[in-house]
Amino acid sequence: MTPAHRQPSHAPELRAAARTLGRRRFLTLTGAAAALAFSVNLPAAGTASAAELDPARITADPFTLGVASGDPLPDSVLLWTRLAPTPYQADGGLPARRVTVGWEIALDDRFRRVVRRGTATAHPEFQHTVHVEVGDLTPGHVYHYRFRAGRWISPTGRTRTAPPRHSRFPDLSFGLVSCQRYDQGHYTAYKHLAEEDVDLVFHLGDYLYEYAVDSAGGSRGYAAGTLPALFDHETVTLEDYRLRYALYKSDPDLRAAHAAHPFVVTWDDHETENNYADDVSESEGPTDEFLLRRAAAYRAYWENMPLRRPQLPDGPDLKLYRRLHWGRLAQFDVLDTRQYRSNQAYGDGWQYSGPESEDPARTLTGDAQERWLIDGWHRSDALWNVVPQQVTFARRYNSTTLPSKVSMDSWDGYPASRERVLAGAQAAGIENLMVLTGDVHVHYGFDIKRDFDDPRSKTLGTEIVTSSITSGGDGSAKPSNWNTLMTANPHLKFFNGLRGYATVSLERRLARAEFKTVSHVTTQGAPLTTAGSFVTEVGEQGLKPA
Repeated sequence: MTPAHRQPSHAPELRAAARTLGRRRFLTLTGAAAALAFSVNLPAAGTASAAELDPARITADPFTLGVASGDPLPDSVLLWTRLAPTPYQADGGLPARRVTVGWEIALDDRFRRVVRRGTATAHPEFQHTVHVEVGDLTPGHVYHYRFRAGRWISPTGRTRTAPPRHSRFPDLSFGLVSCQRYDQGHYTAYKHLAEEDVDLVFHLGDYLYEYAVDSAGGSRGYAAGTLPALFDHETVTLEDYRLRYALYKSDPDLRAAHAAHPFVVTWDDHETENNYADDVSESEGPTDEFLLRRAAAYRAYWENMPLRRPQLPDGPDLKLYRRLHWGRLAQFDVLDTRQYRSNQAYGDGWQYSGPESEDPARTLTGDAQERWLIDGWHRSDALWNVVPQQVTFARRYNSTTLPSKVSMDSWDGYPASRERVLAGAQAAGIENLMVLTGDVHVHYGFDIKRDFDDPRSKTLGTEIVTSSITSGGDGSAKPSNWNTLMTANPHLKFFNGLRGYATVSLERRLARAEFKTVSHVTTQGAPLTTAGSFVTEVGEQGLKPA
């Protein structure tokens, strides 16, 4: 919750609009929209646009937060950077003027074979972030890219395009990451991931945490006073969230992973606030106040992630769910299980199922997203149908005796929603389903059963749950509940509580999932270990040790 001693300083126009307008309409007033540039389109001349700054006047490196790419299409990639000579200042060290930024994309990392180049505008209304959608590229190709502002040149990034839409591409490899609380450890896992030979990375939520970070960086153990006091409170306002992204992106290992691979991102809760549900805050405080916070969080998320124009937020709304293809090998249906969900039943946490949680009207995805997912499966021609999302999908009992409690924040708290999705997959003839999950700070490997009450029921697919990058501290290979969960859930095939990430390779015959771990994150330098390796076969789903 927001600390009692700190009143959020949202723009007065936004507060006034929130009091007088209905839900989701409070940002439509001209004054409110101009105040924080919460507009659907880029600033236009004469409205919110600023005067221009000569890039030659930038006297310090503005590319301190690195570069990134994302959402690869067959002929296009999205390139991202942000200009911030002094990233720990609210203005990033630049005046409120727009800056022209050059970009180029080449076949080689020395930029001797440049294939596209152009310019983009870094608007102060968007915190001098740059999102460039580069088109007319060759499908299935690796590219290198960089930006230029004045005499400054950014680090070089490496990205790739997806293969032709209907091609029978033979294979694909990707990484899975989530939950990177800055003050609970070093991003050693990202250092290793940057060196992996993967085609892309899925970030499954909790890129940011809203909690205060002290001057020592928490368990990172910097010398006292290393970080400024402006991080030592919970994020609430747009300025708060923007500064917190600057802190996270200042980490060299995170920047290296972004530069090495294109990312496909989706959020969970902490990018805004722990365990919120749609317009209901964790504390269930005033809706208008929370939507102000959500608008700020969503705005900062879009600014700092490699997302395309369709994901640009409109006030407290941002349509994050979207579909990507990798030829006919894989269809990726990226979900948002936070923005549209019913409030958690029974006050959240681990509770016994009952009439409230089992209400058929309850939803985790919202009706529109659920229909979009199932309709997309009916039209899919992919061999693998993959669903990157946030919270544990398979049933997870925490006791070997029945009844057992389940997590009300996961799909277990929305069983009717899960049943509709599984029935939809079966009706669509989806034979090779894979769900990708973050959130829980451990590695899990689940078989997805048509009926979790019957271990002999059909296995519809698998769920690969990646552990956290840092959240939860060092962790342990066998947490205290390891035996209980493995016994209570026969469809649970792997469980490890160390930090790390997962990699998945999709082929035409099988998929291979590897759970990678580091022994510690509270100090630097941990080596990487493959803690578990499993395969699931086309037409015969179920995780088997590799």
